[in-house]
Amino acid sequence: FFKLLFSYFVKIKFMKLSIIIITFNEEVNIKRTLESVHKIKSNNLELEIIVIDSGSNDNTENICKNYTQDFYFNSWSGYSNQKNFGLSKSTGEWILFLDADEELTENLAKEIGSLCLENIENTCYNIKRKTFYLGKLMNYSWYPDIKLRLVNKVNEPYWEGDYVHESIKFKSTELSNKTLQNYLIHYSYKNITHHFEKTLIYAILSSKDYFQKAKKFRYKNLIINPLFAFIKLYIIRKGFLDGWRGLLAGFSTSYYTFMKYILLKELESNKKK
Repeated sequence: FFKLLFSYFVKIKFMKLSIIIITFNEEVNIKRTLESVHKIKSNNLELEIIVIDSGSNDNTENICKNYTQDFYFNSWSGYSNQKNFGLSKSTGEWILFLDADEELTENLAKEIGSLCLENIENTCYNIKRKTFYLGKLMNYSWYPDIKLRLVNKVNEPYWEGDYVHESIKFKSTELSNKTLQNYLIHYSYKNITHHFEKTLIYAILSSKDYFQKAKKFRYKNLIINPLFAFIKLYIIRKGFLDGWRGLLAGFSTSYYTFMKYILLKELESNKKK
């Protein structure tokens, strides 16, 4: 009430930014994410932090409640459904989607804050991600890894798709899509073992996605696609400049590509049986 009264007399418009984060056993990462969100500072911008948890049994809930009271439980029903549930709880004009293993840099936080105050309704924004891997930021491998994350609620955004290919759609049309200058940091892998465990999981999910979409397996997919994936990341995108970490990134990308196609072949074979 006092903010609205103040804005009426001094002609300042207050805006609200809703930050939506989905979690499951993220006690290692979530504090860093939530603290980075508070780098978005402006006297005219209100933050609403919404956490959607699918049943964490670690300290995730306690950590989150030190930063927000908007902590909700929702049984896991897929990435898109979880994020759409978060959307249903949001009240801000702007929506920022973050993963629990991401961190806003100070420059990105300032950039987001200034954009939200401008309230450009017909524009949505991509954010670049830079991965922190084995003690170092990867300046070439997996970068810029652009994701659509900042949207205006007036355009009626919603998430669609399952597995690892969910994406934001809009009921409103004719939106301008721009990419922010600054990046966020992605703490995706704890170590090499965790890296390749997740890579295999993503390959399994991708193969199921391909299978559901009736994408057909071809033997050339096992040779050409993994080779091209390695060349693209390690040579074309200059992953070699990240040293031995870049070599690992190139190999994992090739491994992921090979596995998703061989798993697709397995799904097709099982269906015939």
